[in-house]
Amino acid sequence: MEAVIAILVIVIAIFAVTTIIRSIRIVPQQRMDVVERLGRYKRTLSPGLNLLVPFVDAVRSKVDMREQVVSFPPQPVITSDNLVVSIDTVLYFKVVDPVRATYEISNFLQAIEQLTVTTLRNVIGSLDLERALTSRDQINKHLSSVLDETTGRWGIKVTRVEIKAIEPPPSIRDSMEKQMRAERERRATILNAEGHKAAQILTAEGEKQAAVLRADGDRQSRILQAEGQAKAIRTVFNAIHEANPSQKVLAYQYLQALPQIANGTANKVWIVPTELTKALEGMGGALGGLANMVGDLPTTTVDAAAVEREAAEAARAAAVEAQRVTAEVREAEAQVTSGATGTAALPVAPDVEPPTEAIGGADYDGVNQSRA
Repeated sequence: MEAVIAILVIVIAIFAVTTIIRSIRIVPQQRMDVVERLGRYKRTLSPGLNLLVPFVDAVRSKVDMREQVVSFPPQPVITSDNLVVSIDTVLYFKVVDPVRATYEISNFLQAIEQLTVTTLRNVIGSLDLERALTSRDQINKHLSSVLDETTGRWGIKVTRVEIKAIEPPPSIRDSMEKQMRAERERRATILNAEGHKAAQILTAEGEKQAAVLRADGDRQSRILQAEGQAKAIRTVFNAIHEANPSQKVLAYQYLQALPQIANGTANKVWIVPTELTKALEGMGGALGGLANMVGDLPTTTVDAAAVEREAAEAARAAAVEAQRVTAEVREAEAQVTSGATGTAALPVAPDVEPPTEAIGGADYDGVNQSRA
């Protein structure tokens, strides 16, 4: 009897513990439990401590209220240009109404997956491959609007739909890679040509500016040289007029210039002007007083006879020098002619020295003019 009582006590204790356990329900945060009483919806347990009627109330489903991420396997989709592409999608959703998510549809996750696949095929089927590859944003927006509208009555909110990858066939990928490679090469060639063009333009501009600067510098240099020469000539001219040189100095300078005029390998003929006697007449007066030239000041009195004699001597010396140079020139021309023709060169007769009395006369001037 005592054993039966003990067993009964134990059974009662187990029943009491079980009753207490079944009557207390602790729901964690971000989870909602749907409770049924005798098979009918009774209430939704909120997070925290909740009490149930044991053996009468039962928890039908435990709904996670957090946002969830689901990645669907690749799905083959045919585009409008009859190409099969494989598309991976990622879905973000959350349950906003646990009662409707429990009673409106049996498996909302599977329903969302199938709805996503069918909607994706409808959208991609109206696009060609190129537009499908470049219109991801439009596809995502269209999928989000369709899924949100359909899943709204299930108590589910689709927050975002993303296309993870669009994989065309291998042959199409090879063609696309070749096309992209050709496009990059074309762009590289165009950029290289534009760079070469820009470099040539800059080089031409630089050469143009350099030529302009060089021309301007040459112009400035010539202007400065001309101004310097003008200033030097002006300075010499002013110095000569301020010094007031006498005829002695001028005659001496002219006689020094005569050998330089006659010298030179290119001089074939030396022309003696008829005005030489007149010039020598003026220089004769200067040559007569060279020995007495100390201060080089012009004299007030001039000896006419001495001036005439000195002028005649200077003219004779100049005529002799001119005849000598002319004879040498003719002899050289005769040698050149004989070397070319093979004949002996004829001797050239020297000109007869004019008499002293004829110097400065009209006959002597006429002879000089005919020889010139």
